[in-house]
Amino acid sequence: MLYAIAYVTILVPFVIVDAIWLTVMGSRLYRPTLGDILLPTLNAPPAVVFYLIYPIGILVFATLPALKAGSVSPALLYGALFGAMAYATYDLTNFATLRNWTTLISVVDIAWGAIVTAIAAVAAYYLTRLIGGWMGITGV
Repeated sequence: MLYAIAYVTILVPFVIVDAIWLTVMGSRLYRPTLGDILLPTLNAPPAVVFYLIYPIGILVFATLPALKAGSVSPALLYGALFGAMAYATYDLTNFATLRNWTTLISVVDIAWGAIVTAIAAVAAYYLTRLIGGWMGITGV
């Protein structure tokens, strides 16, 4: 039950914060540079799969270590590190293979990955402890 609570408390803030980022930055950062290689509309199935899978990584590599340590610090540190590494994999692969990809997009997007992942991991740490406490789950 604890894992389910933690997963949902990662998923919700991650999706909300990332959706805001993409809505605001899509037309400012990505579309001006990548316009001709971007789809006119979102291909939803792969996006849904990403948003369902990525929180598992945040859970395993950042939130659970923080819950086990009883400290938010691992959520913040490991969340930022996991996010930077995951987003760097995507961004640097694109930079190596796509003609339109730029250093600016890579740097900004990797930083964003670190920030949004740390936010989700930290939010989940606090929310899981709060909800788990309400539900009488021990070890939270």
